[in-house]
Order: sequence, then structure tokens, then C-alpha cells
Amino acid sequence: MSRAALVVALALSLAGRAASAEGARVRIGSKAFVESEVLGELAHELLSAAGVAAEHRRALGGTRVLWEALLRGDLDAYPDYTGTISKEILGGAAGPGLSGIRSALAAHGIGVTDPLGFEDTYALGMPPALAGRLGIRRISDLARHPELRLGLTHEFLDRVDGWPALRAGYALPQRDVRGLDHDLAYRALAAGQIDVTDLYSTDAEIRKQGLVVLEDDRHVFPEYQAVFVYRRELEERAPAAVAALRRLEGRISAAEMIDLNARAQIDREPVPQVAAAFLREHLGVAPAEGREGLTARLLARTREHLALVGAALLLALAAAVPLGVWSARRPTAGRVVLSAVGIVQTVPSLALLVFMIPLLGIGTGPAVAALSLYALLPIVRNTHAGLTGIAPELLESARSLGLSSWARLLRIELPLASPAILAGVKTAAVIAVGTATLGALIGAGGYGQPILTGIRLASVPTILEGALPAALLALAVQALFDALERLLVPRGMRRDRKV
Repeated sequence: MSRAALVVALALSLAGRAASAEGARVRIGSKAFVESEVLGELAHELLSAAGVAAEHRRALGGTRVLWEALLRGDLDAYPDYTGTISKEILGGAAGPGLSGIRSALAAHGIGVTDPLGFEDTYALGMPPALAGRLGIRRISDLARHPELRLGLTHEFLDRVDGWPALRAGYALPQRDVRGLDHDLAYRALAAGQIDVTDLYSTDAEIRKQGLVVLEDDRHVFPEYQAVFVYRRELEERAPAAVAALRRLEGRISAAEMIDLNARAQIDREPVPQVAAAFLREHLGVAPAEGREGLTARLLARTREHLALVGAALLLALAAAVPLGVWSARRPTAGRVVLSAVGIVQTVPSLALLVFMIPLLGIGTGPAVAALSLYALLPIVRNTHAGLTGIAPELLESARSLGLSSWARLLRIELPLASPAILAGVKTAAVIAVGTATLGALIGAGGYGQPILTGIRLASVPTILEGALPAALLALAVQALFDALERLLVPRGMRRDRKV
């Protein structure tokens, strides 16, 4: 087996080890808002209490991301809402009621529980002073005020039962409509930066800010009963898991859900603590023992982050150094290669992660693939620059010794180019440490998890729990490569080079 193949095999082993270890676990997903995280954690706690090995992949994104992950088998279950399933997922093709949804989902190999006991419908909300001054109480009243500034969540802007349906159903004239994160939209509303936003009816912020919830007087929004959707093969593979999910049927009222959301979002209690307290009080389920403290969380996130960065760098090295060598020896092809890896670098990180999901699913796979692509440019460019920067007389001397092309490359050219190559790898590694925080958006874990949670909760300490270790790791990686340079590069070649 070649060295490149060994590197690739090692990288794939690093990337896939966690996934294979978790293959037997029941994977519960949740969307990127607090209520979905709470419901996902309730399910996780119930499965664990029932003796089912389970994990909670939290805050993975919007409806489509989780639905596709469920179909592929990357997830086994996640909480959703009947209106979302009927309109956004099934495109209105389901028959009436939950029975119609259940029949339509069965064709996809998906099951659904009975409602959990509360409805969380979409709504529009406004600050009370503004709504009172303009006399707005219903959504239809908005048609008289085209000057109002709307800040709507990104998913609501695009989904068929969201802004398109609302704008058409009420003939709304507003043009100042911007997309915002759900939690940031509440802050913008409180700061007077927007006038109207979309709400979930069980959001704790509605009560906190005293918002006016506008009446859906033309009944554009469907019914949104909370349920769990799950892969039907789970009924055979882990029947105790499905039975645990069904324990939540009819057990959570709207008032209780609002209270759970408030404890997690307003009071900033950890979501696992909120879920455990509810289960202990209402279902008699004892909370799991030995919850992670700060040190345990940091160690776990560090392992995840290092696995992402290490696997990505190994894959990038296996591809980038040969590409750099080829580019140096074939100038015409080299221009094409350098342009191609430069173009990859211009693709936004989040977009590249999303592009990877249909190919590789969610979790570590797409994150490692995206990170390795971003690592190509500095390594390819520096390998090319290091090789083309070798003095011609040295190359001529090597040829005069009768060395073969491969011998010249391995014994002379690559050692002479090693400072530049190592500098490229160091740059790629530092970039990967920072970019890997986005992997949490697709369930890859790492330091991005507390950062995303902190952003949703407006909690600076939680953000710093991920941001500070990421910064320290980047500094540590840079120091490590400086030490490697002193160890691997001959003293006479240790100098700053412009590459």
C-alpha cells in the first residue's frame, strides 16, 4: 500500500471511528431552536432511562436537513409538527388529519407518534406600543401599513406554509423583509430594529416582551400539533425506543411547554437539566446520574474537534502535496489546479457544509470533507512555490548526478521545499481549527456546539466555553508546527520565506 493510501486510510479511520461506535445507538435529532432541543432531550432522557443506548444530535438546522437525515438513516427520530409535515415535507399530499399524515409517511418508511399534547403554531407578533398606536390586532391589518419592517426567520421566508402563503393569503404589501435567526429576531424587535416577526406560539419571549400576537383571521396557518417522527424499522430494531417516545403522548400542555422554553431560554438553565426536572415531576423518571461538568464537556469537545481537524489535514495532505508537485512540474496544468483550489476557498463555509449533506449525510463525514477541501489551497500553493523556488543550479546538479526523477523529488526537491510545505500545512491547520466550529451545525460536535448554544441563549459564558478553547487550540497548533519546523528542517534552511 502506498504512503498516500495509508494517509487516506488513517484519515478515514479517524473520521469514521466515532460514527461506527455510535452506529448501534438510537440517534435523536432536534432543530435549531430551543423548544426542539428540549423535546429532543426529553426523548433522549426517556430512551436512556429505558436502557436504550441513545444520543441527542442537537440544533442540526431546519426541517429539510432533519427530514433528509431521517430518510437516509443518519437520524432515527426527531420532534416535528403536523402542519410542517403536511405542508413542508409532504407538500399537501397527505389526507386529512393525523391518520392522513401517518399513511403518507408510511410510504417513506417513517412513523409518527400521537400528539404530545400541545400545539405550537406559527404567528406574527409586534411590540404592544406599536400595535396599539397603529390599531393592529389581526394579520389582515398589516395590509394597511406597507411601511412596516418585517424580520422573519430564514426557514419561514421560504417554506410553503410560511411567508409565501401569508403574503398571498393576505395580499401583504411589505417589501422591507429581511431574514434573521429566530432568537436574534426577538432581540431586534426589542431594540426597535424591526416591527414584526414570526413567532412560535409557545415561545417564552412572547410573554417576556408582552408581544401582541396577531390573529390569523383568514386561517392561513394549518394546525401544528407536536409529534415525534421516527424510522419505522426502529419498531423492530429498538422497540423500547419507540415505546419511550410514546410515553410523551398527551403529556405536555402548551402552558408546560412555554414554561420549559422559558427555563431554558430566559432563565438559561441547561436543557438536560430542564428535561430531567420535567420527566422526574410528570413521568416519575429519575434523571441520569453523573451529568457532565465543565471539565468533562471541554474534554469531550476537544476530542471531537481534534478528530475533525486531524482527519481533514491528513486527507488534505494526501491530495495537496501530489497536486502541488504536479503543478510545479506541469506549469500549464499547475495554473488550472491553483485556480481550482482557489475557487474552492471562495465558497462560503456554511454553503460547502450544506452541499456535502446530500452526499455524505450529517455528522463528521461532511465536516471532514469540507475542512479538507479548505485545507487544499495553502498546502498546494506552498508546495508549488517551494518547488518552483529551488535554485536552477541545484536542480541541474541533481540531474548531473544521474538521479532519477523520483529520486530527485524525494531526496532533494521535497527536502529543499519542506519549509514552504510545512508553512502551508501550518496555515491550513490553523484555518481548520477555526472553521471546524461550523461543524456543529450538522452534528459534528466540537467547540462549535457551545458557541451555537450561547448564540441562541444570548449567553456570553456559553459562547466563550467554545470560543476560548478554539482560540487556544489554534495557538497550540501553531506552536506545534513551529516546533516541528525546528525538528525537521535543517538549521540552514530555517528562515522566513515569502510563499
